[in-house]
Amino acid sequence: MVFDLGLIKKLYSEMPAKVDAARKLVGKPLTLAEKILYAHLFEPPAKPYERGKDYVDFAPDRVAMQDATAQMALLQFMTCGRSKVAVPSTVHCDHLIQAKTGAAADLATAKDTNKEVYDFLASISDKYGIGFWKAGAGIIHQVVLENYAFPGGMMIGTDSHTPNAGGLGMVAIGVGGADAVDVMAGLPWELKMPKLIGVKLTGKLSGWASAKDVILKVAGILTVKGGTGAIVEYFGDGADSLSATGKGTICNMGAEIGATCSIFAYDKKMNAYLKATGREEVATLADSIKKYLRPDDEVYTSPAKYYDQLIEIDLDELEPYVNGPFTPDLAWPISKFAEAVKANNWPEQLEVALIGSCTNSSYEDISRSASLAQQAIDKNLKTKAEFTITPGSEQVRYTIEKDGFLNTFHKIGGVVLANACGPCIGQWARHIDDPNRKNSIITSFNRNFAKRNDGLASTHAFVASPEIVTAMAIAGSLSFNPLKDKLKNEKGESVMLDEPTGIELPPNGFSVDDPGYQAPAKDGSKVTVAVNPDSQRLQLLQPFLAWEGTDLKGLKLLIKAKGKCTTDHISMAGPWLKFRGHLDNISNNMLIGAINFFNEKTDSVKNQLTGEYGPVPATARAYKAAHVGSVVVGDENYGEGSSREHAAMEPRHLGVRAILVRSFARIHETNLKKQGMLALTFANKNDYDKVQEDDIIDIIGLNEFAPGKPLTVLLNHKNGNVERISVNHTYNEPQIEWFKAGGALNVIRKQFAS
Repeated sequence: MVFDLGLIKKLYSEMPAKVDAARKLVGKPLTLAEKILYAHLFEPPAKPYERGKDYVDFAPDRVAMQDATAQMALLQFMTCGRSKVAVPSTVHCDHLIQAKTGAAADLATAKDTNKEVYDFLASISDKYGIGFWKAGAGIIHQVVLENYAFPGGMMIGTDSHTPNAGGLGMVAIGVGGADAVDVMAGLPWELKMPKLIGVKLTGKLSGWASAKDVILKVAGILTVKGGTGAIVEYFGDGADSLSATGKGTICNMGAEIGATCSIFAYDKKMNAYLKATGREEVATLADSIKKYLRPDDEVYTSPAKYYDQLIEIDLDELEPYVNGPFTPDLAWPISKFAEAVKANNWPEQLEVALIGSCTNSSYEDISRSASLAQQAIDKNLKTKAEFTITPGSEQVRYTIEKDGFLNTFHKIGGVVLANACGPCIGQWARHIDDPNRKNSIITSFNRNFAKRNDGLASTHAFVASPEIVTAMAIAGSLSFNPLKDKLKNEKGESVMLDEPTGIELPPNGFSVDDPGYQAPAKDGSKVTVAVNPDSQRLQLLQPFLAWEGTDLKGLKLLIKAKGKCTTDHISMAGPWLKFRGHLDNISNNMLIGAINFFNEKTDSVKNQLTGEYGPVPATARAYKAAHVGSVVVGDENYGEGSSREHAAMEPRHLGVRAILVRSFARIHETNLKKQGMLALTFANKNDYDKVQEDDIIDIIGLNEFAPGKPLTVLLNHKNGNVERISVNHTYNEPQIEWFKAGGALNVIRKQFAS
C-alpha cells in the first residue's frame, strides 16, 4: 500500500517551479535543505529569509505522533474546533510497552495494562481521520521510514528522533504536541530559518565501521548542542555510498547534537529502499525531479560558500566509536576506548548488551549483527553478557525471522523484545542484584543520559553500532576491541572475530503477515471519544489562564537546577509514561531528577512558605495553593533531549511562571512558549551565580514586551539587597500573543470560534 501518493504527486509537480523561484529570489545556488524549506512555505516569500534570524511559516506535508506524546497532543486537538485533521497524520503505539521477559508476553501485558489508553488513541484517531498503528506494529520512526517518508517532503513529529526520515531525503523535525496541533488544525507551523551545517563524506565504509560511527564521530565534534538551530546536510560520494537505513541512523541520532534535523540527498540507495518497501511509484516520481532533490552542482564544488559550518569525514579512515557514559557526545574511537575505561575506572565487566531500537534496527543492522552471532556459534563462543534484540517494526521482525536471523540470535542466548522502544526510553524492568552497584551496559540506541535506560544512576551506559555491541556481548568486557583482540572459546582456543558482513535489503524481499495498521473511519462524526472522568490515565484539558496584564512580582524560586537538566530530568519517562494523558498525575514527576544547586540533592527544595525541604512538585503545589507564582532557574542547554511537551506543561500546570536559564534546547524553548510560559535567558550568563535560595523574584517590563527587547528581573535577596539583572528572550509578535492569551491553544481556539 502506498500512502499519500496524491500528495506526493502534487508536491513533485509544484516543486521545480518553487525551487527555481527560490533560487532566483535568494540569488545563489541552493542546498537540498533550502530547496525543501522554500518549497514548503505557507505563503510565497516576499524576500530571502536570513538563517538563524527570521521566523518563517511552513506547511508540512504530514504529522506523526507516538502514543506517549499523542495523548496530550490529541487532547489539545479535541479542543480546537476541527472535525478532521488538515494534513495526513498518524499515531504509533510504541512507547508504553515495557521490556521484561520477551516479545510475546510483554506485548500481551502492555495491551492489557494500557487498554484504556490504546482504546482512546484508536477512537480519537478514528474520529479525526488519523492513521493508527497498533501496539506491536513497530517504533514510529522505523514505521515512518518504511511507509511514509519520501524525498523532498516535510514532516513534523512529536518525538525528538523524527529526523530519522532524513534517511529518505525528507526534512523531518521533532516538535512538541502543540506544534503538531497547529499543523493538524491547518495553521502554519513556525520555525526560525535554520542555519546549515554541511558534512562532506568521502570514501567508503569497510570492515567494522558503520553508519552509526559517522554520527558518533560527528557528536564528538559538535557536542550535544553544536547543531542547535541548524539542519545538518550530508553530501558527497561517501554519503551516496551509504544505505538508506544507514542514512536514517545518522539522521536519527542527529537529535543528540541538538540539530533541527539532518538530511541526505536523493540517490540510488533511496530509490532501492523505496522499491523494496513497495513504493516503486514514489521512486519513479522522485527520479523525474531528481535534480531538485539534491543540492545544486555549485554546492558540491564549493561547499564552504553555502554552509554556515563545514565538516569533512573520510569514511575510508573512519574507525568504530563507543560514546559515553552519561552523554552521547563523549566520543571514543575503539582504539582508545579500553584505555579510557581503565583510566576513568568505569566498570569493565559488561552486564547487558542491547541492539535494535529506532536508531539501528534495519535489516542491514540485524544481518551484520547476526553474522557475528553465527561466528560465535561456529567458533564455540558464548555470550558473556545478557543480550537483547529489539526489532524496529513488525515488517523487519517478520522478515528477519523468516530469513533465520532471530534463530541465530536465540542460539547464542539472545532475547527478542517487542517491536517497541522498551529499554531505550526507560521501559525496562531490568533484573539486577543490587541497583546501587556500579555497572556497565552498551546499546545501539541513541541516548544514554544517567537513568535513561533502567532508571539507575549507577548504570554506565555506552552507545555503539549494533555490530560492536554484539561483539562486546560475546566478550562480556568493555575493554574488548574486536579489531585486534582474541577471545578464548569453549575449547580453550584463542580465536578472533572476523569482520561483520551484512545485506542492505532482504534478498527475498520484505514480508509481513499483519503490519498492524488501522485506517480511520471515512465519517468520524459518529465516533465517540470516551474519557472516563475518574480515569487515572487520561484527563480532559482545561485552558490555562491568560496573562494578568501586569508585571509578575513576588515569585518564589522553586529550584536552581545545577548542570545538565534534560527533559528526562524535568519529566521522567519509564514508569511515568502511563500518566502521559493525565496532566495532574504526571506533574508529580516535575523536576524530580534535577539537581538542586544549593544542596546537591534531587527532588529536595526549600519551601519558602514553611522553611522546610521537600519534593519539587509538592513545593510547587504549595505555592500554587497559596496563589504564589514560582520560577525555575537552569544552566546551559536546559531541556535538551526528548521533544516531550509535558516538560513544559507540568511547570505551567503547577504555577511556574518563568524558566530562566543560561541557554535552552530548541524544542523545549518552543514548547514553553506554546504553553504561555516565559522562557528567558541571562543576558550575562554569570548572573546565574547571583540567584540565591530564598530569592523572591520580580519580572519587569511585560507591559512593553516586544521582540528583541530585554526584560528585567529583580532578585530580592533575604538580606534585603536587591540585584537587577537583564534577561533576553526570542519571542516574536505571535509568540508574545501566545503568552498574553495564556498559551497558543487559546489563540487557535479563538480563531476557529470566530
